[in-house]
Amino acid sequence: MTARVWPRRLTTGLYWFWALQFALGAITKYWPGETFFGPPYSMQFIEWGYPSWMRFVIGGLEGFAAILLVIPSRRARFLGATTLAFVLTGAVTTHIINHDGLSESWAAPTHLLIAGALALANWPADWRDLLRVAAPPAVGAPRPTE
Repeated sequence: MTARVWPRRLTTGLYWFWALQFALGAITKYWPGETFFGPPYSMQFIEWGYPSWMRFVIGGLEGFAAILLVIPSRRARFLGATTLAFVLTGAVTTHIINHDGLSESWAAPTHLLIAGALALANWPADWRDLLRVAAPPAVGAPRPTE
């Protein structure tokens, strides 16, 4: 096995681990009862000053971002990490406004820093790359290698 394959596998594994965390977070937002994180999110969102149904929006965004993170494309991973950065910015702001203690709110800023690093790592060379539709390779054309 070449030396170049291991870093790619490690990176892919880290993206999958990161996506699994947010997929689990998305599932718990839809869970009607208590979670292993504490009381039901329907109650937590109300305590934070949001309507109970907002947990479905946040859970949907987290699930969507988790899917984008496991797609082996810089564009998809950038959009997934950016989506998480926006969601986590709201989470950090919510914890600050509600004066939550560090024991309750350490995860959101930590995840925000990681999401920001992932977004920067997958930053497109040109912003228009986010809008371009990938053209299928021509028949008989050699496939590009990374």
